[in-house]
Amino acid sequence: MFKMLKEDVDVVFDQDPAARSYLEVILTYSGLHAIWAHRFAHWFYRRKFFFLARLISQISRFFTGIEIHPGAKIGRRFFIDHGMGVVIGETCEIGNNVTIFQGVTLGGTGKEKGKRHPTLEDNTLVSTGAKVLGSITIGENSKVGGGSVVLKDVPPNATVVGIPGKVVVQDGVKVRRDLNHHELPDPVADKLKKMDQELRELREAIQKFTKE
Repeated sequence: MFKMLKEDVDVVFDQDPAARSYLEVILTYSGLHAIWAHRFAHWFYRRKFFFLARLISQISRFFTGIEIHPGAKIGRRFFIDHGMGVVIGETCEIGNNVTIFQGVTLGGTGKEKGKRHPTLEDNTLVSTGAKVLGSITIGENSKVGGGSVVLKDVPPNATVVGIPGKVVVQDGVKVRRDLNHHELPDPVADKLKKMDQELRELREAIQKFTKE
């Protein structure tokens, strides 16, 4: 347990260049506090102390602005950057070395029973404001762009952007777990550029035909 808690602190230094000291991280990082509170609440949840587990999670939500259901399964070296507005549902499963940013929702799509929340496999990254909904899987080493809404499974080693989320990078290229999520491709803008080019070519063809 203590080794896992230390890993939770160490990953902050690995992912956040603003982290300066252990004392600062331990006392001021709300994402870290939410993860520690969840590990405590999840321990009670597994032993069927559901009310106590939920009470701990709600107290943590009040102080951190991060809501993690005590039933969610979270792996090692999980990092929540900033964290305000993060929601993680009951049947979520999060692997190792996963990073998520503020405003992320890992939620369900209705009142269905059983597994109804996402699974994030190892080394995934979910950027600011993204929504991952339903019992879907985000494959290993994949990245979800800021503001995206993902409703379908994402294969490993992929980058997903847009509403609804679409895979724009895949096949053999490992997605880096860096903070440059503002540089992700924009499939909507690419489609508009293609349409503009086609319209330009069509106008030129019509003008040529008219002259003839």
